[in-house]
Amino acid sequence: MKARQTIRTFALASAAWSGLAALPALAQDAATPPAAASEEDSAAIVVTARRREETLVSVPIAVSAFSGAALERSGAIDISDLANVTPNTTLEASRGTNSTLTAFIRGVGQQDPVSGFEQGVGIYLDDVYLNRPQGALLDIYDVERIEVLRGPQGTLYGRNTIGGAVKYVTRMLPQEFSLKVKGTYGSYDQADGIISASAPIGDLIRVGGAFARLSRGGFGKNLTTGEDNYNKDIWAGRATFEMGGYGEPVLMRITGDYTKDNSNARGGHRLIPGQVSGAPVLDDVFDTRGGLADPRQYVKSYGLSMNISAKLSDAVTLRSISAWRKDDSASPIDFDALPAVDVDVPAYYFNEQLSQEFQLLYDNGPLKGMVGFYYLDASADTQFDVRLFTTVPGLTAFTQANVDTETYAIFGDFTFDISQQLSVSAGGRYTWDKRRADILRQNYLGGGSPVFGGAGTAFGAPSTNFRGESEFKKFTPRLSVSYKPTPDHNIYASWSKGFKGGGFDPRGVGVNAPDLNGDGIRQDSEVASFLGFAPEEVDSYEVGYKGNLMDGALYVALAGFYADYKDVQIPGSVACDVGGIPSFCGVVSNAGKATFKGVEFESNARLGRDMMTPGDRLNLQTAIGFIDAEYKEYITNIGGVPTDVARYREVQNTPKWTASGTLSYQTPVGDGSLYAGTTVSWRSKTYQFEIPNPYIDQKGYALWDASIVYTAPSDRWSIGLHGKNILDKEYKTSGYTFVVADPTTGAIVNNAAGFPTPSLGREGTLTAFYGNPRQVFVTGSIKF
Repeated sequence: MKARQTIRTFALASAAWSGLAALPALAQDAATPPAAASEEDSAAIVVTARRREETLVSVPIAVSAFSGAALERSGAIDISDLANVTPNTTLEASRGTNSTLTAFIRGVGQQDPVSGFEQGVGIYLDDVYLNRPQGALLDIYDVERIEVLRGPQGTLYGRNTIGGAVKYVTRMLPQEFSLKVKGTYGSYDQADGIISASAPIGDLIRVGGAFARLSRGGFGKNLTTGEDNYNKDIWAGRATFEMGGYGEPVLMRITGDYTKDNSNARGGHRLIPGQVSGAPVLDDVFDTRGGLADPRQYVKSYGLSMNISAKLSDAVTLRSISAWRKDDSASPIDFDALPAVDVDVPAYYFNEQLSQEFQLLYDNGPLKGMVGFYYLDASADTQFDVRLFTTVPGLTAFTQANVDTETYAIFGDFTFDISQQLSVSAGGRYTWDKRRADILRQNYLGGGSPVFGGAGTAFGAPSTNFRGESEFKKFTPRLSVSYKPTPDHNIYASWSKGFKGGGFDPRGVGVNAPDLNGDGIRQDSEVASFLGFAPEEVDSYEVGYKGNLMDGALYVALAGFYADYKDVQIPGSVACDVGGIPSFCGVVSNAGKATFKGVEFESNARLGRDMMTPGDRLNLQTAIGFIDAEYKEYITNIGGVPTDVARYREVQNTPKWTASGTLSYQTPVGDGSLYAGTTVSWRSKTYQFEIPNPYIDQKGYALWDASIVYTAPSDRWSIGLHGKNILDKEYKTSGYTFVVADPTTGAIVNNAAGFPTPSLGREGTLTAFYGNPRQVFVTGSIKF
């Protein structure tokens, strides 16, 4: 990447002032590390949604916050658990993967993890934006808190995200020696171990880290290879060096992290019999028959970040966030989930990013806010075969796509307190996005491509041999007004504009590009137009109320929102014909217009406090989300005629209703304490794709979790029993489909045998992936 030297210069400049005295909690964007509030203490949780310490009531933004202590007590495993208790939010493992994240907030997200597509929801690890979804399904360990922000983010964050943000914040190192060991053992041979330790070196320097070994047997079996299916085999670690902080005007925090996921490939469950082999549908939804085992599944992700904060005066703070990240992964994706090489896709993903962010924060009297600069240089390289050996012996379509992103942004957001009750905020962002693509598609006969060790030989000219670039620029403002009749009540209204740049679909086939000039020759500009897709924009309006009622016994947050979404990017994979040869093509639609409107309600109530024994706490936490998401215009090409099919399309991964309730009770037991909590969460019908599919769409379902934890005096040790999906509910989270459907309505076309007609391959691809079954596990921890 040509800008690496620029980034290194920025990083060295940042390090030059690391000796100035320190501001605590750079990673937390806070002046002091927030207390580990429990879920009963919503009023006490400190968040940094606006890059400064504020309580949940004070922030005029729809945000949910979860402390590390609360997550540990509930037995949360990874960040996908947060979706069960957060309104209008979907966080799940992408289809056919173990640690790639699919994230949607308020109808906005990104389904496809291949290069060329930006995420609709930003994932931040200690303020570092993760540019690609591979390895972004973060396991929860050694965490201070996690915040989920709903709606466009850009005037306060380095990378603009159009749908929302998830902030994963690790713990700041304590000033005293600390050692904690935690172990977990449970069903399906789950065995986890986590060790975290830190120690001071003198008065200003601290070093520490955490190491995690996370393992579990499979929920099912691959009946062809004999391997466990849906297993877990992860090694992870994080090391931190801190200098300053805890009252000093400068803090430097250098963190390195590494994760290696050696889990087996996650195979799908066929929903229809094999159309040629007659293979029946398996009884266990976690079993599979996929025969593709090369390359061996793995994901390696690692990175290094340096965060520096310097308090230049009582009113001004300067921050620098420098980061480098890299991830490599191999995925054998067996679409048809059968031993036959029918639709088999071995794939490699190689991602790298360098980023630099500067923030200048001001807080003096009635005016507070920040201005910032952000730079990102990222590369996303993808290689994959699509093997259709049952259609034509040895037929393979190989793709190599390198998509680079270079982006700059200047942004700022300020709040002015007109009075003690009334505040106004204004912000803006100007973004330059440049996308460069180098895409090669080549057919092979006689076997797979040489990249994956195949014996195939190139057949014909490349169907795509494209190199090009596009640039996208946009100013996105934000305005809000907040009225606080008392410090415990906040009524607010806001408007913000979100933006996500366009790009190039690495799976597109250039020879399919329309001949716009009518000269029989497809020009580069025509191919670029065919492979490329336009930016998308959203105007988001929100009104809300937050309050602490009944002397702090009840916290309530209510938000209503409306979003006008334009040029929605809809990536898809379809069967196509390339020179008379069946193949696999990417098709990206900019689906005209959509509107999202809804309501979100969150509350936290301490019950019966006047009737309970001192020290006892009975708590009820609720989260309810409703969203009416619909396309107003969805233009697709049917028989060469642009046709609006909006009435037949649905917004994917966006159930109309999400709801959860957590009832917990905490009571002293001797000098320790006993906690018991139970959560019921519910999601209404979910469409996996824009075209409804009765086979893979998931009807409404509920999940029930429960935990009981004893904590010894002074928090020296604890032991807990946790149950997830206690009723063993079977539910789909994603799937693959390559069957013939009506181009307008999407209705599936059946063959003479009464089964869906295959559109790619001969066996028929209609497979589903499922959420975790019932899990019961015991956790124990001890501190030294």
